[in-house]
Formats: sequence, structure tokens, C-alpha cells
Amino acid sequence: MAPTKPPTPPIVETKHDEIGFWSEIKLDILKKYSLAYSRIIKKQSLPFKTLYIDAFAGSGKHVSKTTGEFVAGSPARALDVEPRFDEYHFVDMDEAKVKSLEQIASKHKNVTLHHGDCNRVLLQEVFPRAQYKDYKRALCLLDPYGLQLDWNVIKTAAQMKSVEIFLNFPIMDINRSVLHNKATDRKLALMTKFWGDESWRDAAYRTEPRLFDVQEVKVENPDLAKAFRDRLRDGAGFPHVPEPIAMKNTKHSVVYYLFFAGPNETGSNIARDIFNGYRKKGYG
Repeated sequence: MAPTKPPTPPIVETKHDEIGFWSEIKLDILKKYSLAYSRIIKKQSLPFKTLYIDAFAGSGKHVSKTTGEFVAGSPARALDVEPRFDEYHFVDMDEAKVKSLEQIASKHKNVTLHHGDCNRVLLQEVFPRAQYKDYKRALCLLDPYGLQLDWNVIKTAAQMKSVEIFLNFPIMDINRSVLHNKATDRKLALMTKFWGDESWRDAAYRTEPRLFDVQEVKVENPDLAKAFRDRLRDGAGFPHVPEPIAMKNTKHSVVYYLFFAGPNETGSNIARDIFNGYRKKGYG
């Protein structure tokens, strides 16, 4: 009797993240900027090569909380941009999400998937491929789920002069997990790692006089976002950082601020125009 083959295990699809409409707006913003970026770079007379980098790439698609339908994620949208980027680098810590990305990547050339911590992967494997002197230019999405990002990644991107970033500043997570009396040492350390030093403490609080002493009061969200904008310019060294756009939920609470930071005025002006276009529609 021929040996019986073991049954093939069923393919379990990755659980895709649910996203609110504010994240769908973010995805539209990124797609618009990516189109403009690619077209402008490819029109230059110099032989530029372009990289698209997504540091928290996810599974490649999401589920809309509004409609319940699948929504293409930032990797899939970037791969649809024409002219195409010369290299794509998608990074995620979740092995199942990287496996899901393989289905998208297999249909395209020059896509590299990285399973690991983006703080290590970007600094050691990806950013070295985007050297200014080699006529390389990169557009990098830093969209952490919370405070997982290391300031060294942001500062290195600025110092390279060849990398533009879109950055999620997770103000709601910061308010909930850091800026209250019961914040854990781990969360405080993560905030310092994200901000780059302890100066976030001075930026996050102000002193107000009381009858016999003073008290510390948490600053408003726009004030902390402004302080981080100053960090991107003065601390990291990005010459151009337009005012970020606030991503708000259905209760009009700010979930995060979407920042753009880059080495040239052209990119900053395009990002500002896109942000302002959504503000005129009532977003941000």
C-alpha cells in the first residue's frame, strides 16, 4: 500500500489591521505625494535612482472600519505609482504580515521584504543603499503603531540629505501611556527613545502658579506637536518641516499628527499643498 500523504494544512490568512477613515486619508496623502515625487525625480537630467521605504509596512492591505471592505495599504499603493521607484523596501516585525506581503511583492520587480526591527533594518541594511553621492533618493514612511521608533532613524535620515520622510507622531498613545502619573518606566523610556532625549519632559509640561506654589500642567496637543516639529528641524537637522496635519477620529480627537520632513523646499511645498487641500475639505 502506498504511503498516505499527510493532509495539507489550510492556509490561514493574516489578520489584517482595521483602520479608521483618518488612516484612509493618510494613505491618500501618501499616494498623492509619491506620484508627485516620482514624476519630479524622473524628469531630472541627472541619473537619480529612487527608493520607497515603508518601515511598518503591515500586511499590504487593511479592513476599513467604515465600510468593512479591504483597503489597499501603503506598500500596494506605492507599487502602483508610475513612474516606478527603482527599489522598494518593506519592513515589518510580524512574520505573518511579511508572508502576506510576499503575495504582493511576487508580482513586482525590485521589492525586498525585511522581517525584523526597522530601527536596525533601516540603519544597517536600507539607508546605506540611499547615499546622496550615488545619486540615490529615498521616500521613507515611518508609521509606527505607537512609540516603537528610535530617534536615531529620524536623525540619520536627516543627515543623509537624500531621504524624505512622512512620520506618524502618535499623540493619542503618548497622552494615554506617557503623560499621566501612572506611566511605567518602560513607556517613559520609549518616549525618550522616540524623542531622542529627555527634553520631551520640558516640552510636554508647563508650570502654572498656585496660591502657595506652582504645578505642572500638560500642554495642549498642538503645542507638543510644535515642539516635535522644532525637534525635527533643530535636533535632527531637516531643513524643511511644514506644519503637520492632524489625523482625527469620529469624535474629533487627534489620533496622531502626520509630519513631512525633507532636505529640499520643493518636496516641502508639495507636502504643504496636499495637507492644506485636506484641511480645506475639513480634515486636519
